Amino acid sequence: MESKAFVPVKFLIMTFLLCGAIRSRSSRSEHRRMVKTMVLGGVEDIQGNQNSGEIESLARFAIQEHNNRENKVLEFKKIVKAREQVVAGTMYYLTLEANEGGQMKNFEAKVWVKPWMNFKQLQEFKESSS
Repeated sequence: MESKAFVPVKFLIMTFLLCGAIRSRSSRSEHRRMVKTMVLGGVEDIQGNQNSGEIESLARFAIQEHNNRENKVLEFKKIVKAREQVVAGTMYYLTLEANEGGQMKNFEAKVWVKPWMNFKQLQEFKESSS
């Protein structure tokens, strides 16, 4: 026969196990939902305003770096498209419009940012084929 003190302990253990099982099940379903919407390491459209100050600053940085490297005089006009990829930091894929010698052209820039190291580097800059 069980003692009266053992019954509440048994009840608490069963309640704890049941709550853990319910929580674990809901965490797994929430995790599955997140994985469906986000591919780790995949290139994703930037959520929110792609013309934010931060993204515009990266576009201007890309043009300035390109101008310095290639001795060009491109002038930033606007961001056409912005995407990002989580790597060791964030890789930004920017399609931007710039004025080159009086002509509006689209360019694709790839900028790698590691904010905790105060690191920003232009990886690629080319005229867009579209």
